[in-house]
Amino acid sequence: MFDRHFAVWPEQVPRELELPATNLYHNITVSALRYPKHPAIHYYGSDISYRELQDETERLAGYLQKAGVQSGDRVLLYMQNSPQYIIGYFAILRANAVVVPVNPMNRTAELAYLIEDTQAPVALCAQELSDFVAPHIGESSLREVIVSAYSEYVKNPTDLPLPEAVTEPATVDTAKGVTRWQDALNAQLQPGPLTAGPQDLCVIPYSSGTTGNPKGCVHTHHSVMATTVYGAAWVNTQHSCIHLVSVPMFHVTGMQSCMNSTLYAGGTLVVMTRWDRKVAATLIERLKVNTWRNISTMVVDMLSDPDIDKYDISSLKGIGGGGAAMPAAVAAKLQEKTGLTYMEGYGLSETISATHVNPPQASKAQCLGIPFIGVDSRVIDVETLKEVEPGVTGEIIMRGQQIFQGYWNRPDATEEAFVELDGHRFFRSGDLGYYDEEGYFFLVDRVKRMINASGFKVWPAEVESLMYAHPAIQEVCVISTPHERRGETVKAVVVLAAGKENTSEQDIISWCHENMAAYKCPQMVSFADSIPKSPTGKLMWRHLQDLEWGRA
Repeated sequence: MFDRHFAVWPEQVPRELELPATNLYHNITVSALRYPKHPAIHYYGSDISYRELQDETERLAGYLQKAGVQSGDRVLLYMQNSPQYIIGYFAILRANAVVVPVNPMNRTAELAYLIEDTQAPVALCAQELSDFVAPHIGESSLREVIVSAYSEYVKNPTDLPLPEAVTEPATVDTAKGVTRWQDALNAQLQPGPLTAGPQDLCVIPYSSGTTGNPKGCVHTHHSVMATTVYGAAWVNTQHSCIHLVSVPMFHVTGMQSCMNSTLYAGGTLVVMTRWDRKVAATLIERLKVNTWRNISTMVVDMLSDPDIDKYDISSLKGIGGGGAAMPAAVAAKLQEKTGLTYMEGYGLSETISATHVNPPQASKAQCLGIPFIGVDSRVIDVETLKEVEPGVTGEIIMRGQQIFQGYWNRPDATEEAFVELDGHRFFRSGDLGYYDEEGYFFLVDRVKRMINASGFKVWPAEVESLMYAHPAIQEVCVISTPHERRGETVKAVVVLAAGKENTSEQDIISWCHENMAAYKCPQMVSFADSIPKSPTGKLMWRHLQDLEWGRA
């Protein structure tokens, strides 16, 4: 068992923690019993209490069972952040079925693959996405789609600028196989007994993957409960938690660090359907938001707003996230503005969120943190699969209660994803990193993202982190580009900060040569108005790299 990090272990957190032997849905039941009138969800000025949340999940679950959903069936959940997402998630579990969270950027062909792979009989869908799923009704397994407009849950007038999708009135066309969300609730059907237990399937998030079709990561109620409970224990989440949810809940960070841990503690979720830095700052100020788990690019965007000092965000007591390292320059600005240290963590779809988190009292910058409650993590040589020493870069592996059961219908891929070490089965993350003498883990890059420039290994994430210290750079994404002599070399796609439009390509290249090893320096720089991001806020480096090599 890796124990090097126990010297910096948070005093109030147990190293091992027995998990509730229940279905995840019991968390809603318990919080509704304890705090029936307390707001579980705040949505652009409108509240839903825990009693209302439980009532609507029960009624929707009853309808799902009437629609033929059986225990263990997979049900697609295809919508952006909204009250309906949370209600739908728990209604599926209450029906003893399995949630399949779907990226709302997916379209018709991608949905066809997911329906075929999971054999889902029913989908819960947002109105603006219904045209993409409707063609599949009656084909393969899909029999029915239950559709809702986000506006149905904005029940009070608001002065907040709403995303276009949230302003759309409900205009659901009840064609064959399409049911209105409100009609499903109004049927007032009650579900049968809750029979799914800790070892039954709970959620199958699909990993984005690097090649081929995405793979479904099979999680039980036990593995999902693990990061739900561990996350709450790590930062002492209480009923008083008011959590800004700006990362997508279809992604495991939003699902676990935001939604499930907060509901487990009986706190309030302040839900945003789309990211808007001014709306986020307004919500923090008005609602006294005290917790914000996010993607570092959101903090970069908020703090780059010229009007940020007009907002009072002093209620924030805990801020952190994962997905991408927090640039040191931005972390310093956050510290200056709020007095808070950005607490970084690390996890994957296969681990249903965190396996490593920084200790709240001893966070290190641009660091994954230490192994989480009950997690044994090591670093191995990619070729020999032997464990390496502190400071040596290799592949990060881990074992713990949150590790998935395997890939859905992919036994070969499942076998490849694990390695045996010291008589134990460890999950291979596919991420390169190292740990220091104190047991803190650091990410170098994805195994597949490395740039090999004339034999020199360049890790784009490291170069990006260094470049954020340039005063003219607001955002940067480092990719490889073909090179006649080196095979490939380093290129930086840069978004300039406001007022720095006169900065030239050569200015940035020259600065890089002054501040990092020559082989890491971008040989080329291109400027862009923005850098494409995934729904989770991660820079879409692969998209930019594919475009670059396509042009070549």
